[in-house]
Amino acid sequence: MNFRTLKQLAELAESRELSLGRLMLEEQCLESGEDQDAVFAQMKEYYEIMKKAVHQGLHTDTTSKSGLTGGDARKMLSYRENGQSMLGDHASLSMTYALAVSEVNASMGRIIATPTAGSCGIIPGVFISSQERFGWTDEQMVYGLFASGAIGYVIANNSFISGAEGGCQAEVGSAIGMAAGALVDIRGGSPAQAIHAVGLALKNTLGLICDPVAGLVEIPCIVRNGFGAITALGAADMALAGVRSIIPSDEVVQVMLEVGSAMPESLRETAGGGLAQTPTGRKITRDLQHNPY
Repeated sequence: MNFRTLKQLAELAESRELSLGRLMLEEQCLESGEDQDAVFAQMKEYYEIMKKAVHQGLHTDTTSKSGLTGGDARKMLSYRENGQSMLGDHASLSMTYALAVSEVNASMGRIIATPTAGSCGIIPGVFISSQERFGWTDEQMVYGLFASGAIGYVIANNSFISGAEGGCQAEVGSAIGMAAGALVDIRGGSPAQAIHAVGLALKNTLGLICDPVAGLVEIPCIVRNGFGAITALGAADMALAGVRSIIPSDEVVQVMLEVGSAMPESLRETAGGGLAQTPTGRKITRDLQHNPY
């Protein structure tokens, strides 16, 4: 790739007069030597899987094998259909879709890791709900996935995307930043605005620990995907309104690396601390050990 930082990504897109998504498609094809149509078609297949996961999460039984989770997306769907959502129609739908995809993952369904399975609900949640709201085409959404990929590429090569390495800030946080920047790109914001959205999003998740109860990608992972979708929408709105990340986004990525490196091992996906070691978390672990699913 001809960029290593978010600043370089934005400058390259501006110099070529391309969106982040179109730039990333070109860069990926230059690096891989593959045909653009073939690469685009593959990404479109990924988007179809995301849409199917949303549908599956809302219309089938998503009870996990552990029995700990499943069905919350359908509860949210029913609740919001009564018109009583505190968040409003669109934000609550994004959250509902994010929960749906994350529940499909927990119940061993097919998802796309964005950038990991633990954060798989956030990009589909905000993308598919936004597409329904604004009437965007699948082609626009696929370019959005390329934009999110470009952002994820930078984060992965300068910090973390793995909870075992950097805590949940690395999984859910990265997904929020990827979704926020890509939404700005799809809506026609400038590359600079898209990168500000990334910084705004990441700053709000710095220090988020990875503490899965019983070591499963269920509690609190699923609800964090739901909340992550809302944060992504907020960061995108701020950036589109002209709000800037005063701390440059690349510096925020560096801080994510420093914070993640400083986290004790107990807070990095080991289930050795945080919610996993609460009295209830320990009881759930013991029950599953005595009665394995």
